[in-house]
Amino acid sequence: MAWIKEITFEEAKGQLKRLYDRVKGPNNNVDNVLSIHSLRPHTLVGHMGLYKNVLHNANNTLPKWYLETLGVYVSFLNQCDYCVAHHSAGLKRLLADDHKFEQIIDCIQKDTVASYFDTKYLQGLKYAEKLTISHHTITEIDIDSLRDQNLTDGEILEINQVVSYFNYVNRTVVGLGVDTDGDIIGLSPNDSDDPDNWGHS
Repeated sequence: MAWIKEITFEEAKGQLKRLYDRVKGPNNNVDNVLSIHSLRPHTLVGHMGLYKNVLHNANNTLPKWYLETLGVYVSFLNQCDYCVAHHSAGLKRLLADDHKFEQIIDCIQKDTVASYFDTKYLQGLKYAEKLTISHHTITEIDIDSLRDQNLTDGEILEINQVVSYFNYVNRTVVGLGVDTDGDIIGLSPNDSDDPDNWGHS
């Protein structure tokens, strides 16, 4: 499951058990990306608070499928197979359109996003790539380019936070050898109206 010790749902006690009860999915399943925090439960609190509010919050105005697409794209760029697997499944569920899903995944894998996405969403993906691969080269011009596509500053912040979150979680997963063994692929905390509901379904 990972290169460091993890505490299972059955072994968990105290704060960790309470947190596991909040994040668990069917059959008390806790995704490996979350159980990797088990030796320091306070970091799981930080991870889930960020994840829930960045990707699964009703106050976001960009479509959830697009935010999920950004996550898949960043994870692909970072060669994080774990997050690509989980969030591709989430994207497929959100789209409810197999053809559109296959087109998006195909253009991400072939690095041809410019051939599929309209200019507004494409500019967000370009920003995501730059923030992931060469963040030190970003200037205010990059933000102006997003504004030129009628993205509000709030939506630019949404893109920035999703991209930043996935760079964080990709490095957590890859850096600690987290794999998908035992996971139920594609579960997520879908109650966007309640930021405190971390349950996975």
